[in-house]
Amino acid sequence: MKNLRHIWFIALKDLKIFTRDRASLFFFIIFPFLFIFLFNSLMQGIEGEDVRIRIHLATLEPAGAVSHQILSSLETKDEALLGPGDPVFVWERNYNAARMAVEDGDLEGFLTFPTDFTQALMTGSRTELLIYADAAAVNTRAVLNGVASGIVSEISTNKVIISAAAELLAKSGATAGEIEAIISKLTREFTGQGMSAAGPAYITYSIDSIGEVEAENPANFVVPGYLVMFVFFAAAVAAESIVKERQNNTLERLLATSATKESILGGIYAGSVAKGLVQIIIFWGVGLLYFKIDLGLAPGAVILLSILMVIMSSAFAVMLATLVRTVRSAASLAVITALILAPLGGCWWPSFIYPAWLQNMSKITPHAWATEGFNKLMLFGADFGDVVPSILALLAFTIIFGAIGIWRFRTNAV
Repeated sequence: MKNLRHIWFIALKDLKIFTRDRASLFFFIIFPFLFIFLFNSLMQGIEGEDVRIRIHLATLEPAGAVSHQILSSLETKDEALLGPGDPVFVWERNYNAARMAVEDGDLEGFLTFPTDFTQALMTGSRTELLIYADAAAVNTRAVLNGVASGIVSEISTNKVIISAAAELLAKSGATAGEIEAIISKLTREFTGQGMSAAGPAYITYSIDSIGEVEAENPANFVVPGYLVMFVFFAAAVAAESIVKERQNNTLERLLATSATKESILGGIYAGSVAKGLVQIIIFWGVGLLYFKIDLGLAPGAVILLSILMVIMSSAFAVMLATLVRTVRSAASLAVITALILAPLGGCWWPSFIYPAWLQNMSKITPHAWATEGFNKLMLFGADFGDVVPSILALLAFTIIFGAIGIWRFRTNAV
């Protein structure tokens, strides 16, 4: 009980110093919102326009083949007639030019019908649609795979219909010639051969758009990013005051008042956590009330990640104070670590736009795990289970920093 009182009073003392220090309040609470206002204004309206997906298609077959009929029905003739969100189908008549465009980086990818497509369709043999795409164009490959699956599904459905029709005709007593004539007619209709210009399209797409295209609220990224950065920054800078109290023998005098080493360490840590909680309450309060941010489907997970960021940063502050001897070195190291880890961890810009090697490298920082969790929840509609890795990673960082801090903590300057 006595130790708890000491922890309480030491934490309360640190919190009072923080709230009465106008420079600290400005730098760690008001100053971050200057950045938030700036970047929120710069990013306002981004992705608010109706960005159309352009799907490029080609064929290796000669004119008159089935693939030409399919491409003719799919090709977008007039973009002005499209509705919101409708894809644009582009027929690349020159296969070699399209392939060269992909190799040069001017085109992300395209879907191609092989030379034996029509023959395979008529004989029932196996064939494959070809996708030629840049290895890094993940989204384009996914779209082209979807289109290819749609075409294959349509053809497979038609084959089932033709086979079923043949069986029914045979059971009804139709002659071989009659069956062949009807099957031939169905095949021509399904493949588009012999269709008039006003005939039905081989494959059609129907898209129902509900509402208008709305711009993503940039504050959903900006506020969490700067919360992670400045909560960590404030805690790291607090290591300077811990070293200062150790150098001016304040911690030694606390021992003389019957406070134990454990209660002193606990009070310092609790005070740092209290300051961090003040920060996140203000950040989320302003974010919700003024910036109208969306906490996503699992607001509880957002709050948990915020609290874990606070306790992890406080553990880092204690560890940092035990690794340096002077106030100047503590201040310098706090600034360096905060300014390096923040951009690397995705606080200034989304880490998911980094190349793969840099995304992997960023995972050595707690910032990357925290911002990744916030982005999943607030930008991509994830639920609690999707951010469990981020939660466990922040807990691991907390344990590592805390263990080092406890092991090396000392109250004297020697």
